[in-house]
Amino acid sequence: MLWVPVTIGAAVSQLLRNALQSGLTGTVGTLGATLVRFLFALPFALAAYALVLIFTDAVSPGYPPAMLGWAFLGAIAQIGGTALMLKAMHLRGFAVAYAYIKTEPILIALGGWWLLGDQLPVLAWAGILVATAGVVWAALPAQKGAAGFKLEAGPLTLGVAGGILFGLSSLAFRAAILELGDISAWQAALHNMTCVLTIQTALMLGWMWFADRAAVLATFKAWRPSLAAGFTGFLATLFWFTGFALTAAANVRTLGLVEMPMAALINRRVSGKSLSLREWSGIALVVGGIAMLLGAAAES
Repeated sequence: MLWVPVTIGAAVSQLLRNALQSGLTGTVGTLGATLVRFLFALPFALAAYALVLIFTDAVSPGYPPAMLGWAFLGAIAQIGGTALMLKAMHLRGFAVAYAYIKTEPILIALGGWWLLGDQLPVLAWAGILVATAGVVWAALPAQKGAAGFKLEAGPLTLGVAGGILFGLSSLAFRAAILELGDISAWQAALHNMTCVLTIQTALMLGWMWFADRAAVLATFKAWRPSLAAGFTGFLATLFWFTGFALTAAANVRTLGLVEMPMAALINRRVSGKSLSLREWSGIALVVGGIAMLLGAAAES
């Protein structure tokens, strides 16, 4: 059950990273803030892995071709999912786009069963469905109810496609970790995340140098706040990857939905606005679904 506190740590770190990235958007732009996620997390990942190799008995497991293939696939899918997510949010707003994208746990559960042979008990499947339903219900536009949740083809396609790509990236990262064989979860996570972050940083820097060089230069100029975002991004990635090394990706990403009630409660405290009955009921569904998932994990 170590994957439970690890995943909660990932959700908390991701909340902090998202807040810091959001603050950078006005300075370096959306693309620049996206680049920060990879570029400024990479030095922390390399330093942490170097310390592990120097001060412990751990030995690098190398880079098997299958592991590199999965890592590259996951890196590309995560970048693509991020781009589709930002576009969906631009067209339909944050809340509805978030609901479309957070169909991800269901897609991961199906993909993990099909591609990796991950077996989940019936109660875990029920928990995944209930938690996902809670996210969608809480995202319904205020004062409009279900009538305001229009299924426009464009945003729906972009959001679900983004969820598919994020789901594919999670499955690919877990598959890459499984290719390393019998090493500790923490080393497997560090080994894979340094590889993935290197691929993502190289691809993003190479593309943006030609597509939006000003954003790249602005990112380097804002290196102080970018380092903070990079450090929290490093922690989030390390925790996510460690979770993938410990259990099925569907378990990790479903428990990761705890980020949603955390964000809602923090936003309520910061903004002073009360949550609606629908939002509270959505949070209750998410919490109930997570409880079912944890109950299934405890029994297995």
